[in-house]
Amino acid sequence: MSVEIGFYGLVALLVLLALRVPVALALMAVSLGGVTWMINWDVAIGMLAGTPYDFVAKWTLSAVPMFLLMGFVSYHAGLTAGLFNAAKVVFRWLPGGLAISSIFASSGFAAVSGSSLACAAAMGRIAIPEMVNSGYKPSFACGTIAAGGTIGALIPPSILMIVYGVFAQVSITQVFLGGITIGLLTALSYTIVILLVSWRRPDIVPRKAEGAYDYSPAQAIREIWPVLLLGLMVFGGLFSGFFTATEAGAIGAAGAIIISAVLGKLSWGLIRTSLLETLSTTASLLIIGVGASMFTVFLSLSGLAGFISQAVSGWDPTYLQLMLVVVLIYLFLGLFMEPFGAMLVTLPILMPIFEQYDISLIWFGVLLVKLLEIGMITPPVGMNIFVIRGVASQYASLVDIFKGVSTFLVADLVVVALVIFFPAIVLVLTGS
Repeated sequence: MSVEIGFYGLVALLVLLALRVPVALALMAVSLGGVTWMINWDVAIGMLAGTPYDFVAKWTLSAVPMFLLMGFVSYHAGLTAGLFNAAKVVFRWLPGGLAISSIFASSGFAAVSGSSLACAAAMGRIAIPEMVNSGYKPSFACGTIAAGGTIGALIPPSILMIVYGVFAQVSITQVFLGGITIGLLTALSYTIVILLVSWRRPDIVPRKAEGAYDYSPAQAIREIWPVLLLGLMVFGGLFSGFFTATEAGAIGAAGAIIISAVLGKLSWGLIRTSLLETLSTTASLLIIGVGASMFTVFLSLSGLAGFISQAVSGWDPTYLQLMLVVVLIYLFLGLFMEPFGAMLVTLPILMPIFEQYDISLIWFGVLLVKLLEIGMITPPVGMNIFVIRGVASQYASLVDIFKGVSTFLVADLVVVALVIFFPAIVLVLTGS
């Protein structure tokens, strides 16, 4: 009977999500109702009272607001403003140089942000007008930035990866190391797409070399040294083992504030705005995490997770069959759910299966983030697309932007296939 209640709860959760009920509320409501049905109301209320503290009182989670604060301060202080110009110095000689520059500038922005939406918004304001003025088709220019924004959650520090590491109880530093390779592979795949479009469709991407040729390497270094210094402080210490991910977040936040003050860009208004945005984002993430923890307890009590694991064992799928099912699940969820909700709803069900098949949870965490980020640029609820629409509404409609990003979706699927067939791509830096 308990397993049946678990199934009913899962169906109820999907219905609530389809009705656009906030993910955290849907998770909590189903968990409370399910535990009450199986046991009693007092036990359900006890779970509601204890779970928030049990989830939030993890030292590692303090990295989330620290890295968010680092990103917001860096963005509002303009520390990342020179990344696009610096990238143009390197890539301006290539066909489609402006688009390629925007992709690698997005990678640089990701190193101090960890957010796809922030990355897309920042690069969209800077790069889209310049690309359109240089002869790019507006839909493709917007699609390039929307796709480039997904790198924000792949290159460390990724907030998605931090929450995954806490939930899956794996090393966040190891997941970060895996994210570096898949982030750079994604940037390379997007670059190949731009070069191919430039070669086959010069009406969409100009073939001629582009860029501000009077912008020297020395000027580029002067503009991006704050980001370089911040990245060296945070990742140099983190990957050398000098400090933990949590300490790296604190060092990064303090470093961003100090560098902004040295440059004369720090103000009380900037601090207030950055703190409010950090608090708001952190609260929204943690409340989803609390709901997911309650849902995990509910599934455990119902025995549904174990039942599904046994069913999969009975089916005995091959590695490729299992991964095909996983990819299809996350591509489907990406059509209508935001990444954190999709991740935390599914992990309690899928993680026992991966452990049973001896699949590296570090490797899967990186692949999972990649799959979730594909959902950021797929219709009908691709959040990056709506962000780009907001900052570049004069250039393209929503339909046009979705068309412009479609070629990059093909590149994303190729990257996913490579990671599945060759796990060493992710694990090469982790030593796993």
